[in-house]
Amino acid sequence: MSDLSLDDVRKVAELANLTFSPDELVQMQGDMRAILDYVDVLQQVDTADVEPLAHPIEVQNAFRDDTPTEMLTLERALQNAPKTDGRYFIVPAILDAAE
Repeated sequence: MSDLSLDDVRKVAELANLTFSPDELVQMQGDMRAILDYVDVLQQVDTADVEPLAHPIEVQNAFRDDTPTEMLTLERALQNAPKTDGRYFIVPAILDAAE
């Protein structure tokens, strides 16, 4: 069984910016112990002959032909915009004018 103190759980919670009641801390301690115990089990598995994977199944990109299509009209492009002046999207400013 993993040696995990309530102080360890508090520290992890603090790093994750989470707040727990005392009862929740005890529950989290048990949950985290179970996770760490399972990781211990997984570390005992012999993986010497297993090639590292980037993805568990083989993945292939499905590319489509790059063919020209009809251009989007201005009205259609702006139809779902929350704010527009008729020609452009209106968005809140994120930078000060001084920058």
